[in-house]
Amino acid sequence: MNKETIIFGIYPVLEAIKSNKYIDKLFIQKGIESQKIEEIISLSQPNGVSINFVPIEKLDQLSRANHQGIVAIISPIGFSDFENMVEETLSKDKSALFLVLDQISDVRNFGAIIRTAECTGVDAIIIQKKGGAPVSGDTVKTSAGAIFKVPICKVDHIKDAIFYLKGSGVNVIGATEKASKSLYEVDFKAPTAIVLGSEGKGITKSLFNLLDEQAALPMLGEINSLNVSVACGAFLYEVIRQRR
Repeated sequence: MNKETIIFGIYPVLEAIKSNKYIDKLFIQKGIESQKIEEIISLSQPNGVSINFVPIEKLDQLSRANHQGIVAIISPIGFSDFENMVEETLSKDKSALFLVLDQISDVRNFGAIIRTAECTGVDAIIIQKKGGAPVSGDTVKTSAGAIFKVPICKVDHIKDAIFYLKGSGVNVIGATEKASKSLYEVDFKAPTAIVLGSEGKGITKSLFNLLDEQAALPMLGEINSLNVSVACGAFLYEVIRQRR
């Protein structure tokens, strides 16, 4: 991990939080008892920081120095409030377009998706607090700086975010090779959220019943799937084609 993106030790982490640094994730040693760490947790929770209790071996991997049972990953960006972002976007004259990333774990794919999203006018990207690729210096580099231009929202659970989007009148479309319908048969003119699944497993099974539609890319070769960032680009440019 890039050393510039991590802080370790109780007092450095506490001061980073008090100085309003954007903390992406906290890794705390399981079973540790410390009033200062309890203070760090209480200050972090209202800001939506992902808090992970892990074995000491995990902390040793993140930092070879004296971490005192806590390591923080600093995000280079701030995150947008999900519900406010949806309301503001839907109040505009243009038809809204959201990306929902379900456990995308490769930082290069994440950065490439952000870059394509910025180029295609995506209004916001929605990610889960736990389980996905971190927002790090590598993400910034891979996105070619686009990460500073596209709002990113963190939510506790993707399922709840989809419920909220549907309740707000947004069509939720799952990009999956399991779909019987081609993306060219789907109407993207209405407010839309496109769900992209993880590199290995695709969209989480529990989300399928929540999707308004599923769509696949035509595959004419022997390999039956594309890299998720490439598939994302194909879907987004079909949205542009239909909305022109």
